[in-house]
Amino acid sequence: MKIILLHGPNLNLIGKISSKLDSRITLDKINTGIKRNIRNTNTDVKIFQTHKVYQAINFVQRNRNWADGLLFAPMAWALYEYSILDAIKISGLPTIQLLFGSKYNNIDEEKSIFTNVATKTIIGSPKKIYIEGIKFLENVD
Repeated sequence: MKIILLHGPNLNLIGKISSKLDSRITLDKINTGIKRNIRNTNTDVKIFQTHKVYQAINFVQRNRNWADGLLFAPMAWALYEYSILDAIKISGLPTIQLLFGSKYNNIDEEKSIFTNVATKTIIGSPKKIYIEGIKFLENVD
């Protein structure tokens, strides 16, 4: 299984948000946890974080033929970024939308423009939703 993971804008600052919640989660800890979880499996993950829409689109377009699925934490893009939505639709990749629980942001599944194209939406703690997404994609036929 080959998965591309796209972290949306401001996820590099998740540590600042989590420190106020006493959870001490950082983007590096999320990425390390993912890599640790897939170690000794047949799953390979390419991870990318950006604030720039054109870089996100390029990442999806350039890796669409390599990947079997997409994990996407859209953050604020969930409310307005139709050009990324278009790139995801065109890619045809099974897409798991990852939304953080209400402690971390105020974007819910109903407000996200990606909900209708996502194969599945997973909502919860940043510590858990990435691993759940990978496991779901590993079991998609």
